[in-house]
Amino acid sequence: MSTGRTVAPRSAAPRQNDRVPTSDAVLDPAVSARLTRDERGLVAAVVQQHDSGEVLMLGWMDDEALRRTLTEGRVTFWSRSRQEYWRKGDTSGHVQYVRSVALDCDGDALLVRVDQVGAACHTGDRTCFDAGDLGAVAGGPA
Repeated sequence: MSTGRTVAPRSAAPRQNDRVPTSDAVLDPAVSARLTRDERGLVAAVVQQHDSGEVLMLGWMDDEALRRTLTEGRVTFWSRSRQEYWRKGDTSGHVQYVRSVALDCDGDALLVRVDQVGAACHTGDRTCFDAGDLGAVAGGPA
C-alpha cells in the first residue's frame, strides 16, 4: 500500500549531514498531497532573505527534507550530486534559520524565507546569483 510519500534514493550509510531519523516521523499528509514532484521525487526550493527579499539560492527537497525544514527551524536540502541530505550551515557555519515556507500555486516550488548567517553560496558569495548578469534587454512600459 502506497503512503504517497516520495523518498529520494539514499546511500547505505548516513553521512555527516545525513542524521539518522530518531522516529518514524513523516511529512504531514495534507502538505505532501499538495506537492507536485519531479521524476526524482523533488521540489525546487527558492531561498530568500526574509527581511530584504534578496534571493539567495535554489535547492531541492524531497518529503523528508521538507519535513525537517518545517519542524527543525533550519533548512535541509536533498543533494542531487551527493545523494544525501544536507542541512545548510552544518559544515560551513553559514546557517539558514527558517522564518516561513510557502508553496506556489502549482505545488512544484517552495519559497523558503530565512535569516541567512554568512554566505549562502558554496563559493563564499552572499547569494548564488552573483555570477554576473546575462545582459537581458529590460522590458516594460516606456
